[in-house]
Amino acid sequence: MNALRHAEPVMGTVVSFDIRDGGSGAAAREALRQAVRWLHRVDAVFSTYRPDSQVSRLGRGELALADCDPEVAEVLALGERAERASGGWFSVRAGAGLDPSGVVKGWAVERASAILREAGCLRHSVNGGGDIQTAGRPEPERDWQLGVAHPLHPGAFATVVRGSGIALATSGSAERGAHILDPHTGAPVDGGGLASVSVVGASLTAADIAATAAFAMGGAAARGWLERQPGLEGFAVTPDGRAWWTSGFGRYAELPGTG
Repeated sequence: MNALRHAEPVMGTVVSFDIRDGGSGAAAREALRQAVRWLHRVDAVFSTYRPDSQVSRLGRGELALADCDPEVAEVLALGERAERASGGWFSVRAGAGLDPSGVVKGWAVERASAILREAGCLRHSVNGGGDIQTAGRPEPERDWQLGVAHPLHPGAFATVVRGSGIALATSGSAERGAHILDPHTGAPVDGGGLASVSVVGASLTAADIAATAAFAMGGAAARGWLERQPGLEGFAVTPDGRAWWTSGFGRYAELPGTG
């Protein structure tokens, strides 16, 4: 059966869909439309660049949380749990005001994948600017192969993650500059000796949050913390081009000889 592929500009990036089952059917096309509508709704509700978004109005005190869509409370609760789990290295309130962006993209892409699964599309990937949620396998005998972008060599991969029903998220400063803030000071972080951190697991929401928190921690603290996160494995590249990874990462990738 032919694959159904689509790229949608939304949330300040491009979200790419690759649906391997039901691609020629009306049900798959309708599920894709629903997933795209969901992403645009998330953008309208959560964008910190839109002054009329619910999150912007909530941050300015013009709107009460009880008057927002229920997903706003859901995302803020995820952020609060992540703040506790990371010892304060992840926060939706770092900097000048309310900014749940560190939760929203991974959460929204994972929910888009769930929309496809609920419609019967059980073999697909959803890629939100390099943060990827997969379901099933692309082919019955082959796993997904997800490239981890090399932060020092644009267009190259630092490693390739393989698996079925896995998610991959990467945080760093190579593409967007120093955009991750230290929640303790509000100042941009430089990764504390890290060029990028990638996290793999079953949930893109969890992987995306963990990658952001680990990059903010930096160095040995990030490695130790990732080792303790259930269901997640990490891979990091240092500014001198070396790499390290958590003890279970090898089941997802062929590891380079630089650890």
